[in-house]
Amino acid sequence: MRGVRWRRAVSQAGRSVAVWAVSTVTMLVLAGILPDFRLQSPDGDSSTTIAVTAAVGAGVFGLLSALAWPLLVRLLLLVPALVLGLLVFFLNGSLLLLALRLNPSGQSEVAPETAVIVAAVMSAVASATGGALAVRDDDAYRRRLHRLSARRRRDVPACATTPGTVFLQLDGVGHDVLLAAAKNGVMPTTARWLGTPTPLTPTPLTPEPLTPHTAPPPEEPGQPLGESPADRHPHTAAPPRRRPLARRPRPHPPAPAPTHRLTLWHTDWSSQTGASQLGILHGSNHDVPAFRWYEKDRGEVVVCNRPTSAAELQRRAVERTGDAGLLSADGASRGNLFGGGADEQALVLSIATRRRDAATRSRAGYFAYFSDPANAVRTALSFVAEVGREIGQSTRARLRKQRPRVGRGGLYPFVRAFATVVERDVVVTAVMGDMLAGRTAVYADLVAYDEVAHHSGPDSRDAEKVLARLDRSLALLENVAEHTPRPYRIVVLSDHGQSPGETFRSRYGLTLGDLVRAGCGLPVPRKAQRTHSGAEARAAVRAALRRPVEEVGEQYRPPRGSEPVVLASGNLGLVSFPDVPHRMSKEEIDARHPALLSTLANHPGVGFLLVRSEEHGGVVLGAYGAQIPVDRLDEEPGPLAAFGPGAADAVRRTHSFPHTADIMVNSFHDPADGEVLAFEEQIGSHGGLGGPQTRPFLLSPLDLSAPVGDGEHLVGAEHVHRVLSRWLRESNGPEVPLETAQGEPAVRKGEERAA
Repeated sequence: MRGVRWRRAVSQAGRSVAVWAVSTVTMLVLAGILPDFRLQSPDGDSSTTIAVTAAVGAGVFGLLSALAWPLLVRLLLLVPALVLGLLVFFLNGSLLLLALRLNPSGQSEVAPETAVIVAAVMSAVASATGGALAVRDDDAYRRRLHRLSARRRRDVPACATTPGTVFLQLDGVGHDVLLAAAKNGVMPTTARWLGTPTPLTPTPLTPEPLTPHTAPPPEEPGQPLGESPADRHPHTAAPPRRRPLARRPRPHPPAPAPTHRLTLWHTDWSSQTGASQLGILHGSNHDVPAFRWYEKDRGEVVVCNRPTSAAELQRRAVERTGDAGLLSADGASRGNLFGGGADEQALVLSIATRRRDAATRSRAGYFAYFSDPANAVRTALSFVAEVGREIGQSTRARLRKQRPRVGRGGLYPFVRAFATVVERDVVVTAVMGDMLAGRTAVYADLVAYDEVAHHSGPDSRDAEKVLARLDRSLALLENVAEHTPRPYRIVVLSDHGQSPGETFRSRYGLTLGDLVRAGCGLPVPRKAQRTHSGAEARAAVRAALRRPVEEVGEQYRPPRGSEPVVLASGNLGLVSFPDVPHRMSKEEIDARHPALLSTLANHPGVGFLLVRSEEHGGVVLGAYGAQIPVDRLDEEPGPLAAFGPGAADAVRRTHSFPHTADIMVNSFHDPADGEVLAFEEQIGSHGGLGGPQTRPFLLSPLDLSAPVGDGEHLVGAEHVHRVLSRWLRESNGPEVPLETAQGEPAVRKGEERAA
């Protein structure tokens, strides 16, 4: 044992000396490059003196960073996150200035603004060098990971022998997208968990050289293995002058044994993060009809990603279930909309408006990240690179005139960089700290893919690259799990998918709000008036009011104060009339706006409407006068037929909500390609029914019980909550049989896809 400790001490001393030497060389190089940074007196010094000055300065800077930096960051926890990220650089530069002042030679000098640059570069180089030297030493690597923990516990909990669980949410990644990314080699860690072999491109034995104009074009992303565009479009390629020898594919290596199962689950009608995550973390998403909706009794718009709204929704869920949430027993919530009852919360929206104290400090997780100044340097460089990457990708898409396409200028490049770099780095580091602290359950949300897919498309190369980086985060957490004080099960899931398609506005030239106003006879912008849809709506209004269509200049004026509130949540639209205190019925809407419902239901961009009916309780309206009561949708789906067998249950459930809008509008859906028409400016959207947006996934270790029984579907976020809660109970004792652990049977029959 004494010999092992001696070797560890020697190894640690060797790494420290190596880092010191590299930092010294870095300081010398920077002194030679930067004009405002020097390590010698104005009269000049010998090379030895300069080297000693650099070595002492690098050593003092390293000691100050190790001793003073954690204390400084802990004192600044109440500083807003973005301000703290910028302040890191100035504090780091101040430490360098202090280190140079403490140098006995007194010959070094640096301008304050240059000190920031020098300190940033030295921190990054020292961190990279230390990490590279420590990665081969398990003990050193473990100690390095432990330093990332925000509040590492002094004593390991008594239950540390039982497995902990990490729930990692890949926001917006659909079941089919994940499966394709694993099979195509984009997500190798996920592929290994599923037992999917790595794809290999067939290679020729001894092919004859091809002339330049006969060389086959490169493979396109997403095409079948070994198939080129010329194979699918033979008329686009010139006939080959020489025929190469037959190709013999390289044999695939044996597929690894799967460690996880992939299960498809179906969202509710509101297929968006607010409804799904509230149901998953708190067991209830009752009365969440969309991402944003108008509540007549309170006279305000509720938006799921607004802090006050998130706090209110969480309060309602806890009141309804009587349970604090999935993470109430020694849990941590990172990067989520809701806390899930966790003791430790960071980047959680529902507590953003609370008073910051030791128990509810929403930014406490930043300490785990900024305690190492090199993290800020790496994140800043990655942030700038991501901004440049987005500008280049959007410019390329515009020059190629890709369709569909939405605007990606303004602040969006910075929003994307924050979601794909800053949020990812901070959340992953916080999860690493929770694992090293031995927490029982951790739930974290990574929003990178969802943000990029909204603007680039869910199947785009841009989104594919984000998936590859998320997969590397999974590999990192898997590596960290080998050094934690208790074993960990990593469960990966998504809250919804995304459906492709152009926007409603780009296809028809007007927004859903314009169409509703036109159907009500209200003034609309001139551009919307000139569209075919706008003209048809105005004509329908005049026909319903028995006025000549030629009276273009005369505007119908509805009752004062009855202008509708029109909100969009992906391809789901909500129309409410604020002056009516209750949910209006079809009969009341027809009496006030006789052309509105027919205008919406017959529009080619609308799939179906849901309204309350005094006669039938609730009806689904479609084109050509289709009107089906909600209690007959199973026998006669009507306009819901294109949306699959689960649409009727989802519509009936939403119809029962107290705050369902007067008119619920779901866009057109093409079942052949899964496309929808978003009422927002997004070419990858979610929020309603139709396409992959309602098909998220649940990727769970095989040593956990199956999410559902054979022949059953996993339906709804509340059902997912029951499954995750069961898994947490299994970790604390013997496994519970499936038929008794679910609490209630699956909502309907279906299928489970397991690798």
